[in-house]
Amino acid sequence: MSWFSKMLGSSIGQKLIMGVTGLFLISFLVVHCGINALIFMNDGGQTFNKGAEFMGTNWLIRTMEIVLFAGLLLHIIKGYSLTRQNLNKRPVEYAVSAANKNSKWYSRSMGLLGTLLLIFLIIHLKHFWITSRFTDQITGGHITLYEEMKIIFSELWVVVLYMLSMISLGYHLLHGFQSAFQTLGLNHKRYTPLIKNTGVIFSILFPLLFALMPLVMYLGIIK
Repeated sequence: MSWFSKMLGSSIGQKLIMGVTGLFLISFLVVHCGINALIFMNDGGQTFNKGAEFMGTNWLIRTMEIVLFAGLLLHIIKGYSLTRQNLNKRPVEYAVSAANKNSKWYSRSMGLLGTLLLIFLIIHLKHFWITSRFTDQITGGHITLYEEMKIIFSELWVVVLYMLSMISLGYHLLHGFQSAFQTLGLNHKRYTPLIKNTGVIFSILFPLLFALMPLVMYLGIIK
């Protein structure tokens, strides 16, 4: 086994992979949120459908989907691996008596938050990605993606599920954003506060936007 393979398999290597894939997934969230936020134009979905069509037909975007899924899968695998390692190394006494003093609850619950997000992601992909990629419901012109959103978000339980999942996403990002930069060695007294504050804003703003989308559709604010 080469030194590179050993490094990637080590705890430090796995954290590096988590950091790189995490930042990559964060960049995807920005793009995804930007396209979805086009519904706030409130023009009957015309602008949103144009953006969605571009994302679905552009060859570069379609290629990046493969990279995205690979990065997501790697992030999940390494995340569970690190969670298992931390649980095996952590003494019971320490976990009970001193954990709250040494770290925030959400930083110790990344495995749980990640699991909740994974469940949400599976449901979300079934609602939209599978429908748009593997059926002719949208590609055949029977319905637009915007109309599909209105149908999906007419169900109260779906809206509640999405909003609760965005709370999990917010806490996941609150720890993961700064942690990714720190893992990559981008940790300095000059710019660490900026990274931390940016992470806080990001972990509030983007989950909030994602949570508002199903809510405004369910309430009929967006027609």
